Formats: sequence, C-alpha cells, structure tokens
Amino acid sequence: MSDKNVLAILGSPHPNGMTSAMLNQAIRKAKQLGYDVTKINLYEKKLSFCTGCRACMNTHRCVQNDDIQEIVSLLHHCQIVILAAPVYWANVPAPVKNLFDRLLGTVMEETKQFLKPRMRGKKYMILTSCNTPVPFSWLLGQSSRAIRNMDQFFKTAGMKKIGSVVCANAKNKKTLSKHTVKKIDRRLK
Repeated sequence: MSDKNVLAILGSPHPNGMTSAMLNQAIRKAKQLGYDVTKINLYEKKLSFCTGCRACMNTHRCVQNDDIQEIVSLLHHCQIVILAAPVYWANVPAPVKNLFDRLLGTVMEETKQFLKPRMRGKKYMILTSCNTPVPFSWLLGQSSRAIRNMDQFFKTAGMKKIGSVVCANAKNKKTLSKHTVKKIDRRLK
C-alpha cells in the first residue's frame, strides 16, 4: 500500500443510484490526485449487529469474527475515508449505523474524564443524496440531520472533515449535475 490511501464506503443498497454516482466521482478524482482507492459496499459485507458487549473498548476491535476486521484494517491504513450514504428518515441507513456501532472501540477510547479519539490525523468526506427537493431537504432537516450524525461519528474518532456534498431531489435525477461534480472535486484537493 502507498502512503496515499482512500477508503471509499458505499452505504447504499443501490449500486447504480445517485449516492453511488457521487462516490464514483470522488473515486475518479482521488485517483487523479494519485491516491490508491479501496471501495467497499456495506450491503455486500457480512456484518453482524453490535451486541453491546463493549469488549472492543479494551481490544480496539470487535470480537465478532466477520467482515469488520477487513474494514478496520482498511481504516487504519487510509488517510481519507469517503462515506457515501443516502438519507433515510433524516438519518443514515441501518448498515451505516451498524458500522458506526461496530467500530466503537476502534475509533475511540474511554478515559475517566472523556472520550479519547484513536483516528487523529485522518480526514473524511461525506456524500449523501435524498429524495426531498431543495430547499425542503434542509428546511425539514433531512440532509442536515443525516450529515450531523455522520459528522458526530468521525469527529468522535478524531478525524478532520474535508467536506460534505448533498444531492437533493435525487429520485428525479439520472446523472450528477456539473455543479455536484465540481463540489465533489473541490473537496478532494
């Protein structure tokens, strides 16, 4: 692996949808910038639900033996994580939330006073799409709440945000607009 690695995570059940198109654009741009990119689709991974055992707080990894170990390894070896997830009821889809739950001990440590992040020095980017049209996607909090939840995970991990891009009214779109492509490209420098 090179020292310029991106982990691109698709958190959508639609591999040919707008969220996936956004992620593919970010991957193209990252490759143009010389990054090695590994793409995973959460809907293709075998990830059991978090049992709340909290053993990961001591082991720094989940004790369940499934695809989470691969994701943890990729997370440790990347400099940038790009998460693409659609908006479901002003939040992330269940597999994305489950990923966050399963990565608890990997990304943070509990101390007596506070939480200590374990992923400092890494960056992240959020890509999301929703069917709610502009401006209602923001006025009703659809996109903003989903982004807030994703931001909370990454910030708790100690990662620095390089940007987020929203594609609203996605159900009526067949391709990414030039404006959306430019927004994605500008965040990956």
